[in-house]
Amino acid sequence: MTTEQVEEKVRETLHAITLDRVRASGDLAEQVVRRRGRRRFSQAAGAAVAVAAITVGAVFGFGGGAGAEQDRPVRPAASPEGWKPWQKDNPGAAERGCLVDGSALYCGGSKYDTAKFDANTGERLWTVKVNREGDGMDHPFAVRDGVVYAYRNHTAKNEPGGDYAGGTELMAVDTDNGDVLWKKKMPQDDRTDQAAMLIDGAMLANTPSLRTMSALDPRTGDEKWHYTWDKGNACQRTVLSGVPHLLCARDTEKPDDTDVIRLDPATGEPKKVTSVPGGQQLLGMTGDRMVLKGVTKPGAKTWQLTTVNTSGEQVSHSYRLQGTMANADVVGDRLFTVSWQGKASAYSLTTGKTLWTQPVGVKMPDREQMRAGLASPAVSTGQGVVYFFSPTGDLSGLDLRTGERVWRSHVDIEEQGLVSLLPPQLLLYKDVLVVRKGSEIVTLLPRTGG
Repeated sequence: MTTEQVEEKVRETLHAITLDRVRASGDLAEQVVRRRGRRRFSQAAGAAVAVAAITVGAVFGFGGGAGAEQDRPVRPAASPEGWKPWQKDNPGAAERGCLVDGSALYCGGSKYDTAKFDANTGERLWTVKVNREGDGMDHPFAVRDGVVYAYRNHTAKNEPGGDYAGGTELMAVDTDNGDVLWKKKMPQDDRTDQAAMLIDGAMLANTPSLRTMSALDPRTGDEKWHYTWDKGNACQRTVLSGVPHLLCARDTEKPDDTDVIRLDPATGEPKKVTSVPGGQQLLGMTGDRMVLKGVTKPGAKTWQLTTVNTSGEQVSHSYRLQGTMANADVVGDRLFTVSWQGKASAYSLTTGKTLWTQPVGVKMPDREQMRAGLASPAVSTGQGVVYFFSPTGDLSGLDLRTGERVWRSHVDIEEQGLVSLLPPQLLLYKDVLVVRKGSEIVTLLPRTGG
């Protein structure tokens, strides 16, 4: 093995961490919404756009990194102690999405902003009712130290004419009993993953103003510090190894460059780390590096991706895309894409090389009918498998090393009206697959590797 190969293998191992899905910054993606009626229209329109759009971000991984273990052969799945297959419909409690944490499943729906389920049995343990209408498209997004974090509607007076003056609150909920510990008013109806995120010792939230991020005490919601960026700038937010970073550029169609700014997690003191030429879109994280995509025209066949680490070191590669994309996700040290033609591709974020292109193994939804797209893939690095799920109910598992299909299955989930337009969800509880479409949840153990 050459020196270059050794260095590459070390980098892949160190950078093999899967992190949370990251979406486009709220202040880049949407306007301030003040009225309940406008929010309802905005969210419905956003759902329709999401169906046809590329899904970009990082998905949860449970059970290790995505580096050296990707060279291992596929191993059989093992069921967690106490788990048995279950399938349940949870109307009002799950259609907005779920989050896995240990043996707990936290979901949100039209009746409950947060509902806790036992991942072993599907039993519902407690709920937090929605405030006013439950028409959001969000769900619980983070759990740490006995607290689960989610969004809810803000209580406000009715405007003249009886129209409800809406708003959004960030809330913290006790994982043991469902008690709401605190809530904090947000300046707009942005419930993307960049609106709030965990950092070392705090919850970083886009409050109290549009251009401000505040570090809140995880147990009380009290502000520890805040940072406000300059007018005329738009800033995306992410966290590397517990440290918050901003990607700030002039709020124009073609900015000259994008500044990467580090905020001290204890004090909020800013420090410019580096600048990346042109406008950049945050795709996700891989270990201690953020993954940025240079702005391109819709339908572009080539992407320019740049990784930036905590020291400001930049590495750029061009990626030739295979077909018209339905999904694109950063998972560990890989970029996974799926084309509308049903081809899945894996690319190395370290070398920029295409590792494989293979049939995704599930029936693709009808793009012309604006049906929900594929779920973001779930990667089991311990098994050496990447899993895909279609809204038609098809499931497949591809070998992380080769892309060869090693498993397939199907789950029967009925159409559920408008919620069927929202993308389905595929999560991992250890080796168990957690499949959600609308309000129905199915758990199953994929029989791979023997």
